[in-house]
Amino acid sequence: MKQRIITAIIFGAIFIPAVVYGGMPVIILAYLLGSIALYEVLKMRKLSLFSIPGLISLLLLWVILLPVQFQDVLESLGIMKIEFVLIAVLLFLTYTVATKNQFNFDDVAFSILATLYVGIGFYYFIETRESGLVYIFYSLFIIWATDSGAYFIGRAIGKRKLWPEISPNKTIEGFIGGVVCAIIVAILFVVFSDIDATFIQLSIATIVLSIFGQIGDLVESALKRHYEVKDSGNILPGHGGILDRFDSLLFVWPLLHFIHLL
Repeated sequence: MKQRIITAIIFGAIFIPAVVYGGMPVIILAYLLGSIALYEVLKMRKLSLFSIPGLISLLLLWVILLPVQFQDVLESLGIMKIEFVLIAVLLFLTYTVATKNQFNFDDVAFSILATLYVGIGFYYFIETRESGLVYIFYSLFIIWATDSGAYFIGRAIGKRKLWPEISPNKTIEGFIGGVVCAIIVAILFVVFSDIDATFIQLSIATIVLSIFGQIGDLVESALKRHYEVKDSGNILPGHGGILDRFDSLLFVWPLLHFIHLL
């Protein structure tokens, strides 16, 4: 527990000032966190980031993360982000031939999906901060409330397993408790913040985000269980890897935009 607290304080001392300041520090932070998360995902399949396919994945990630205000660089070249994805697919497939299937079609699919999984989430981290600091804190607090509520309520009254094949300790009661705790946080945001949403709008959005935040956690649990790893990494002592800490938010940040809350 002591190690978890120390790690949380150190990470918070880096993460929170960068987010509060906004702009370039957030972009740099997103590139750093995204690159580490990609390394962690590829490592699960025993693919190295410091290899030809790993470097292709990393370059594609950096293109995906490019924020709106810098996309005129791509436009000046007459290239869109989706075209970089297509180029990456062709390069990956070419590499399967060059390696005589040591890097195979399944590895191609995994590399592309892993890059999109990490890239889309952290891209919308940048975009969410551009929409306003309040939305970043809203997303963080509802996920913290969801996680805490699911854990404590699940331990107190949880009896029915939610998805034992994926995450044996999660319960249906905890799942519902997490959503309820997130709604309580949403009420506090309506009352005490300048978030541009009505109580009804924020409540509906919070229910959706809390549910999908928990699904994001289950997705990473399924990934780790499939590849038989306990944590995505060990860069955060007591907490695991970057992906372990941001798995829920990788679902929440894009959804903030897709449900038109911003």
